Amino acid sequence: MSLTHVLYESASGYGLFEVVQAEKIGAKLNEVQATITDLAKFGKFIKAKSFVPFKNAADALENINDVSEGVCSESLKEFLQLNVPKGSKDVLGVSDRNLAGAIKSETNIQCSTEELAQELIRGIRLHAEKMIAQLKTGDLAKAQLGLGHAYSRAKVKFNVNRSDNMIIQAISLLDQLDKDLNTFSMRVREWYGWHFPELAKIVSDHYKYARLAKAIKNKGTIGGDSIAMLTEITEDDAVSQQIVDAARASMGTDISEIDLMNIETFASRVISLTEYRKSLYDYLLSKMSVVAPNLAALIGDVVGARLIAHAGSLTNLSKYPASTVQILGAEKALFRALKTRGKTPKYGLIYNSSFIGRAGTKNKGRISRFLANKATIASRIDCFTESPNNRFGEALRQQVEDRLNFYETGAQPTKNSETMEKVLKALADTGIDDDEEDIDVEDKPKSKKRSSRGAEEESSSKKDKKKPKKDKSEKKDKSEKKEKKDKKKK
Repeated sequence: MSLTHVLYESASGYGLFEVVQAEKIGAKLNEVQATITDLAKFGKFIKAKSFVPFKNAADALENINDVSEGVCSESLKEFLQLNVPKGSKDVLGVSDRNLAGAIKSETNIQCSTEELAQELIRGIRLHAEKMIAQLKTGDLAKAQLGLGHAYSRAKVKFNVNRSDNMIIQAISLLDQLDKDLNTFSMRVREWYGWHFPELAKIVSDHYKYARLAKAIKNKGTIGGDSIAMLTEITEDDAVSQQIVDAARASMGTDISEIDLMNIETFASRVISLTEYRKSLYDYLLSKMSVVAPNLAALIGDVVGARLIAHAGSLTNLSKYPASTVQILGAEKALFRALKTRGKTPKYGLIYNSSFIGRAGTKNKGRISRFLANKATIASRIDCFTESPNNRFGEALRQQVEDRLNFYETGAQPTKNSETMEKVLKALADTGIDDDEEDIDVEDKPKSKKRSSRGAEEESSSKKDKKKPKKDKSEKKDKSEKKEKKDKKKK
């Protein structure tokens, strides 16, 4: 059967071309290849039969997605049934093999993806704007640009609200701000300490110290009438009175106006950075509650954000096994231990969790392993659940609490399967859809005691299967028989 029609799917719509004549035998000759680039010669081989534009940009994106996935959409099916005559001799040229199979199953139209069809589609793409009357010069390029952007966005499937990249940037900036604020605050204390050294001993908070340095300026100007102003910053009348008394008997040197202006400017910068750090921390909490609520409920917002940042993304963290999560952040110590054949680290970033600090010295390694296991479960729930909430994180946190209590008092903790079933039941009662079918609630393997018992039973059964040992008398009889045989041979 020879090729009769060619399907052309563009950014503007579907086009159907009728094959007038085609050179199949000499298709690879240079002369035949050159005719494709020449519209006057190519127009003798093929002509436009029908063209249906897409309704809007959303309809174009939907149809192109179907084409890329090898699916025959309803609009394409209706277009082909309307324009391709039903007959056994009609063959439709299609660019994609999967799409050809879908068209054949939906419309019973014979399809071909051979080399001749690909060459004709190549020529149609080159001269489409001139061969289709409904298209003007430049229309196809604009449609391709807009559809390309929409197609890329749809393939990425980016969710603005659940972007873990924002968490990575926020926690990185937060850590950097902590370092810088510590350095700047010490610089303010040292700089202003030449003028009022007693203030550093009275006020330990860096933020309050910077505000006081900006408010007091020259220590000689403050007196009893300044207590109200100082109390707004210190929030304690006794501390304010102590500052006034210290200013009267201060051992600091006098300072010029230009120096006070520079100290004030630098203190203002430290104050603004501290306030920005607070707002950034609130922003991080809000993002963690949306992106990884279970991980935040289990291990804390800051530690969870650091784990996500170190892994690169929440998806990468969810793919890590619990053993990797346990030592995440301690890679240098791990490789150093492997190189020197020393002890490997028990924990990495999760050491900052409160659970590790509350555990005893002997149980720090155990609780870090258990916590890493639960953190892996929480990150997988957050990553692969469409509408995550913190119910599982709270349940997992309670499991860690029970395990800490077990190490201290010996109280038996609840099983993982029972905990997960309770959460799923609670979610079902409240009507929250949390992809319950995707969550595995199977219990862990049996404890070491049970497994050792099973090993003992297996070993005992293997011993029973072995042949019983022979008595010494039987061995003597055999040795006597061998001696008699040897004598007869001699």
